[in-house]
Amino acid sequence: MVYKVEPLDLNALFMPVAAATAALVRLDERLAHSPVREGWTERQHFADAAATLWLEGELVHLEDLVLHDAHMNIRMPTHELTRAHAVLRVRRQILANRPDWALSIDGLRQLTGNGKANGANSGQGGIASAFPLTQDAVAEREDRHMEAQMKQRNITAPDELTLALQGVDAALERSEKVLDGQMAQTRPGRLSTSERPELVYDLDWDEDQRLAEWQEVMGKTRSLPAALRAAILIDAWGDIEVLQRAAWLGPLLVAALLRQDGLAVHHLPSCSLGAKQIPRERRRARDRTERLVALVEAIGEAAKLGLKDHDRLMLARAQMVRRVGEKRTSSRLPALIGFVLTRPLISSGMVQQALKVSKQGALN
Repeated sequence: MVYKVEPLDLNALFMPVAAATAALVRLDERLAHSPVREGWTERQHFADAAATLWLEGELVHLEDLVLHDAHMNIRMPTHELTRAHAVLRVRRQILANRPDWALSIDGLRQLTGNGKANGANSGQGGIASAFPLTQDAVAEREDRHMEAQMKQRNITAPDELTLALQGVDAALERSEKVLDGQMAQTRPGRLSTSERPELVYDLDWDEDQRLAEWQEVMGKTRSLPAALRAAILIDAWGDIEVLQRAAWLGPLLVAALLRQDGLAVHHLPSCSLGAKQIPRERRRARDRTERLVALVEAIGEAAKLGLKDHDRLMLARAQMVRRVGEKRTSSRLPALIGFVLTRPLISSGMVQQALKVSKQGALN
């Protein structure tokens, strides 16, 4: 499907684009030297991940997402919760890298996992796999890597005892990565067309071609304002339907583009959180201009919500610092304040794990 950028009703789009741009710049400037920026960023990650699933018609409780991220589930994780956590991990990964990483050739290759990139539009887009690696796949890949290194160094094959010990060491290392949450950062490749079950996938769905079409739209909108460009790309992502089972990746890539363009240098915009504030009738309107206006307003709403949340965190921090100002120097309360600001909610177990205190100390 060919997405046509032109024509654009600039008279209807001018004021919403200006308002959204001003809100984003104001928020980014506020965060530039804010003492609560890290805590605000973590809270935005959780809120946007939950909002992403909400837009798809799935309810994920923020409490469950926080506990799942801390490996303290109180019940069996649902499929929706796992997907929300995937959104959370991708947001963290994008923000942890340089601004142009997600839309660069290396970022595209790592996020897609299949090593393919559109040469004509390289650096203009990227997608992340929604399918985590199994333990067997990780072990097999590490074994192949070890064999390749041995061949390069002309090392003879070890005996059976050595292989067994190496297998135990590798299993222990993978277990430590899982416990530390590092395994979640590993991005596998998407299943190839021949490996995909027909019951779940449409085998005629060419995701690489659709991604190339979306990259063409990105190239055609280079001269437009960043907020308007972001709205067009979100609309094009849904219209082209780039991915079959990970449509939530589109807004994350657009947020990365806003960061790359300099409109949000110190944060990653929460496009889904802003879209949650816009009625569905406007977001899904038949008229494209009305949809674009709604998407631009969603970006502005995300910035306004971010400003309000930032002001609340600053006020809460000032009140808590005032309460612990007369405590002894060895008190862990100042560290607790920093931890509280990074999570929408906390539990005694999370405090115990983060601050390395006893259970009774965490409760106190």
